[in-house]
Amino acid sequence: MAAGGACGRELTRTMFTFARRARPGLAALAAACFTATLTAPTLAGGDPMPWRTDLTPKDRGRVAKVTAAPKAFTAPEPFEPMPGGATTNTRVFGRDAFSQFSGNLDFAGEESFKLGNGLFRRLWVSSPSSTQAADGLGPLYNSRACQNCHLKDGRGHPPEGGDAESFLMRLSVQGSDGVDRPHPVYGGQLQDLAVPGFPAEGRISVTYEERPVTLADGTVVSLRAPTYAVTDLGFGPMGEETRMSPRVATPMIGLGLLEAVHPGDIEALADPDDADGDGISGRVNRVVDDRTGAIVLGRFGWKAGQPTIEQQSAHAFFGDMGLSTPLMTAAAGDCTRAGQPACFDLPTGVQERLGAFEVPQDVLDLVVFYSRNLAVPARREVDDPEVLRGKELFHASGCAACHQPKFVTRRDAAEKELAFQLIWPFTDLLLHDMGEGLADDRPEAEASGREWRTAPLWGLGLTKAVNGHTYYLHDGRARSVLEAILWHGGEGEAARDAVAGLDEADRRALIRYVESL
Repeated sequence: MAAGGACGRELTRTMFTFARRARPGLAALAAACFTATLTAPTLAGGDPMPWRTDLTPKDRGRVAKVTAAPKAFTAPEPFEPMPGGATTNTRVFGRDAFSQFSGNLDFAGEESFKLGNGLFRRLWVSSPSSTQAADGLGPLYNSRACQNCHLKDGRGHPPEGGDAESFLMRLSVQGSDGVDRPHPVYGGQLQDLAVPGFPAEGRISVTYEERPVTLADGTVVSLRAPTYAVTDLGFGPMGEETRMSPRVATPMIGLGLLEAVHPGDIEALADPDDADGDGISGRVNRVVDDRTGAIVLGRFGWKAGQPTIEQQSAHAFFGDMGLSTPLMTAAAGDCTRAGQPACFDLPTGVQERLGAFEVPQDVLDLVVFYSRNLAVPARREVDDPEVLRGKELFHASGCAACHQPKFVTRRDAAEKELAFQLIWPFTDLLLHDMGEGLADDRPEAEASGREWRTAPLWGLGLTKAVNGHTYYLHDGRARSVLEAILWHGGEGEAARDAVAGLDEADRRALIRYVESL
């Protein structure tokens, strides 16, 4: 590994100065260095990662080595400053840090990204309208634009002062067969907005109870436990049997790289029966692929309920804005015939010249391309001694058991820019039982009401700069990294207790490490 090690040290040294002087060649340097590392001698022994049929046996050995857990914490690992590999954003770290395109996109890709950005920001209007190709909103909806939920391509927040645009409430009712289905009247999620002359479904409100938690060193931290209510119901009572799951919008960065993680790498981390006895029993969520009807691995959303960026996008157009796509074809969106029949009598945005859907395939493709290529920002302060101490504690406390630091994306990824990249997302994309405190008691595909997908941590430290807040977890209840950790239960309880047992200096180091990601 001599060549790769030297190259990695040069990349890391270069990255230490990125905040003071942007270096346009960093993406190329990252790609060249990573390739050099993987041309070094392979591991001795057998053929690791046999599921990686996209790689040669030699490559599999090299990938296994470069993704192995660190053995020392006195210096950054090679390539650690570039969490998105050659796609990493190395230039912008302020309000627009999550809105940059992949660092290795060519000119044509940059043009497609900008077109997709325009569509992601498009404000849709109700029909009929003089605005061509941008009508069809609703009749029921949560937002007029993708960007309005994913503010600056970042993280949503819980309802505040009547603003719930980056927050939604999933709905379901369990049938006699034990299977959850959309509410027969209100559908799969609550839409709090409607076109003129039509009632919205209701309003979401939240109240909090402060719960003090005392850490081992005597520090008292207050956690806020939410209680949700839906008022001003537009179509009658929901019924006590209704299950509700609150969700804030997730950051958009790095989605294409997560889509390019080989499913075998994810399944290799699963341990549903906790065979190794470490208390961590991550499971894959199996979901329906709307394109093929096949049951496949889920990886997107708070419960890994969607398998692809395209499907995630189509469901968002459908549920959040009431817009039809080739995957979700109902122009009335989430309206139900049983409880909201008037929805289906209202004008739609379908136009003969544009095809059978309000969001045609070419528009959907551009939104998907944009979503795939939102770059992860480069790490900050990777060589700081306190940050390195925090990294050591992150591993020693068991955080990395679920927040898997590294993967190498598949060679046959959907786009060449995303292929064969060493990435640092800090997620295993698996479901974990997070305990009663975080349970929503609402299943999704094979995920139970206590399970959540491990949230990626990359870019987390820039949440304040991008979105002006530090609200974390699926419903934004946590106001800091420490509060988010202290909410961990179930499989995360041991790691939570380890962090709670740290002294103030070590706790500060661990949090500073997480905020450097």
